[in-house]
Amino acid sequence: MQSAPTITLDSYEITLSPMTLGDVPRLHELSIGVNWPHRPKDWMLLIELGEGFVARDEIGRILGSAMWFPMGERLASIGMVITSPRLQDQGAGRWLMDHILERVGARGKVLNATKAAYRLYLSMGFEPRQTVYQYNGVVTALPDGPAAARRLREEDAGTIVALDAAAYGASRSPVFERILPVSEGTVIERAGRVCAFALCREFGRGHVVGPVVAETEEDAITVIRPHVAAFKGRFLRMDTRAEDGPLRRFLEASGIPLYDTVTTMTRGEVPPPGPVTTYGLVNQALG
Repeated sequence: MQSAPTITLDSYEITLSPMTLGDVPRLHELSIGVNWPHRPKDWMLLIELGEGFVARDEIGRILGSAMWFPMGERLASIGMVITSPRLQDQGAGRWLMDHILERVGARGKVLNATKAAYRLYLSMGFEPRQTVYQYNGVVTALPDGPAAARRLREEDAGTIVALDAAAYGASRSPVFERILPVSEGTVIERAGRVCAFALCREFGRGHVVGPVVAETEEDAITVIRPHVAAFKGRFLRMDTRAEDGPLRRFLEASGIPLYDTVTTMTRGEVPPPGPVTTYGLVNQALG
């Protein structure tokens, strides 16, 4: 039987092992330690959707994590790469990423890099593509806007999965199988065809709007506006790659400020932009 990979960092002997649902309490402690907002339920969702590794010390404490998520047959999203603050300058992140990249193999790779991890990913062959703007805060207002969206119906599920695939470049049906039952949704329907949608679910400190897929920023605003209305006075988050324009101004006018940015980076062959656009991410790990 092959022994588990180990490495010595800052006098700690670190062992790599597969991530399981039993690790959730300690993973939650790890993410809190770097000020990430993920709840235990958020970790559970990700573990159900992907494969991950944890780095443990000699007494079982989790000091690092990394995950990857298959997106169709040719693409993978990498995320939840966290190292304990005391090991961040000791090579733990690179060690975890080396194992993730080995598992991902020849698939195209996409991730969203924090400022702290950006140089590491550059050194590993990832190239910057777009900025992701993280908006979050307590909704204080509902700006004027079109009211053309309707509620998502059960029979819309197949259509929005296909619309998401057209925007993302790969089918993410397993993601939708998990998030649809716990989401509220809105769509725009024109001439009997659904052409935009937004989902909203519990995440982190409150709720997150995403994914959001539409042909234009105006349509994106139309499908997110009902969610903003529903959470007036409560915490709401949206991660978007939209540059400065109507969508981001709408979020700011709602009282949801820009909180942070990360950088979408890719390595290998990834799909080109599709006929519709992902205006809101599921989360930063899943894109």
